[in-house]
Amino acid sequence: MVNRTDQADAPVGVPTGTVARRLGVSPTTIRSWERRYGIGPSHRGPGRHRRWSPEDISLLDEMCRLTARGIPPAEAAKAVRSTAPGTYRRPDDGPPPVGPAGAGPVPPRPVPEPATAARPGGSRAMPLGAVRPECRGLARAAVRLDGPEVAEILRGAVDGLGPVRAWTEVMMPALRAAGRKWAADGEQYVEVEHLLSWHVAAALRTAAVAPVRFREAPPVLIAAMPDEQHTLPLEAVAAGMAVQGLPYRMLGAAVPARALLDAVARLGPSAVLLWSQHRATADPHLAREVARASWGAAGARLDTLVVIAGPGWNRHEHPTRLTCPRTLESALDLLRRAVDDRDTSAADARPGAAVRTPPAARTEGRAGPPGRREDPCAPSR
Repeated sequence: MVNRTDQADAPVGVPTGTVARRLGVSPTTIRSWERRYGIGPSHRGPGRHRRWSPEDISLLDEMCRLTARGIPPAEAAKAVRSTAPGTYRRPDDGPPPVGPAGAGPVPPRPVPEPATAARPGGSRAMPLGAVRPECRGLARAAVRLDGPEVAEILRGAVDGLGPVRAWTEVMMPALRAAGRKWAADGEQYVEVEHLLSWHVAAALRTAAVAPVRFREAPPVLIAAMPDEQHTLPLEAVAAGMAVQGLPYRMLGAAVPARALLDAVARLGPSAVLLWSQHRATADPHLAREVARASWGAAGARLDTLVVIAGPGWNRHEHPTRLTCPRTLESALDLLRRAVDDRDTSAADARPGAAVRTPPAARTEGRAGPPGRREDPCAPSR
């Protein structure tokens, strides 16, 4: 038989620390929302400890969703309270309501402790530094494993900022924070990074394959170096090109040298973008081979602009006729200029016409001085 005294003494609701880990925010943030906006628990345990019921947590979850989309906390709290009247208490509302005479406060239904409460690693919030509100909301949604909210934030960022800015200012900082947290806490955080990476790739590819009218020019060839597996920045470039109607062909990760050179010979691209995330995957010799490729009828041979991008190239001497832009925005601008040149010169590529080299290759292709360069994945300054 159940002991009614023990049942009455059992803790009701979930403590603040557990709620914070579940929602991906700090306990301080939750306490601040209660103090400033009245988004607080409907029950307190012995010693005035906060205990959050499912209804209380749903209000906090909605606060997280609204603030993640850039709505100021005060306005978010007002919206939350308006949609859930009677389920919150303002700081000056006094004690919680009581039941029949002598029955004491009305307790919410008990909530079992979630599995995350017993897991090590402290707060699950990801330290981000100074970032856009969309990035902070994206990180919080990823920590909660809230796939629909992650997708919604990413769609809004791509539509509002464009794919490349959305990558550098929203997606990439959140992914880096997830990677740092994963490295610090071990396998317990891998699910957050994997969910976030999948949704980032999906959002960028959705923009990259959207129906658009492409320019009448040879496409830009986009590829990772033969041993390079990281391609999310290339997905951002492809999406950025699609938005502008710039033709491209995406070859993706780890393209073998022979396949890359064959694709260049078959396509005669306006430009080639070669990505290297790590120094070990950067191959200046292969990049030079791509730059030496030419095509077209005798007397009308065409060369191509070769853009080497990614932090893997930073410690290599940059060969002549190659360009290494400092950001993805500048890389996209170079590719657009290369398409512009081939778009206007395609009619001139006929027997007897002078050989044309894209102006971008002539003006931007000189090797820069060796030394440290800014990570092309990093946000523009």
